[in-house]
Amino acid sequence: MTFRIATIADIHHGAPSHTKRGDTALSLMADFATWANAEAPDLVLDLGDRISDIDETTDLRLEAEVAEVFKAVNAPIHHVNGNHDRDHLTTAQNEKILGQSLGNELLDCGDWQIALWRADPKISRGTDRIGFDLPEPDLLWLSRTMQAAEKPTLVVSHVPVSGHGQTGNYYFERNPGVSRYPQSDRARQALSQARVPVVCLSGHVHWNTVTTVDGITHLTQQSLTESFTTQGAPAAAWGMIELSDTLHWQVFGADPFEARITPKPGRWTPALMPF
Repeated sequence: MTFRIATIADIHHGAPSHTKRGDTALSLMADFATWANAEAPDLVLDLGDRISDIDETTDLRLEAEVAEVFKAVNAPIHHVNGNHDRDHLTTAQNEKILGQSLGNELLDCGDWQIALWRADPKISRGTDRIGFDLPEPDLLWLSRTMQAAEKPTLVVSHVPVSGHGQTGNYYFERNPGVSRYPQSDRARQALSQARVPVVCLSGHVHWNTVTTVDGITHLTQQSLTESFTTQGAPAAAWGMIELSDTLHWQVFGADPFEARITPKPGRWTPALMPF
């Protein structure tokens, strides 16, 4: 049995800035809703960063405008907060706007399960450091979920934990520290506890990638409104994941991408010592 998931990432509704074409977000979301209703997936995943933040009052309005357009989608929608959704708004404020809990959650998808790992993506801006800080309760939830997993698992988060290189990325080549949690190695250790196939899906880094770390495949999906890979035009990116014996992932729009993965349980042989 194939389980089908429509995916959308980093909508960034708001004024255009740098390479984000936030001014096109709502019209592109309307196109996504039309496409999703024609495709009739089993569910929709929103990977976070629905807005480009300004201040609390503006962000409440922007989030509400995004939530209103999502109402046109017929399939059940599951949201994940991104760092821009949390810069000026609390998780509770996002929950009220979206009408759902944004805590960690496990979804049964037949032969697979989805672990909605909604680890807090708020970026701290101190005098000595700017970046994420993975809360310990979120890490423990991931570890316990992986230990208990009895079927192939798609782990969904806003921030990727693969630690993959950012060479060529407009935002993160020179700022790799804000492309990941500083505790990403611990998150990967938690993933390695699973005795079943695991695939991870994230947004945040605004490009399509496939990275394999210790036998686990990590995917990142392009932003709906990003333009650094599309010469100034919004990428208009959304995707479809089909879960069966394999995972088939296809991203549509101006920055298309496709991958077919056959995930396997078990990790790789530990790396050789220096020679």
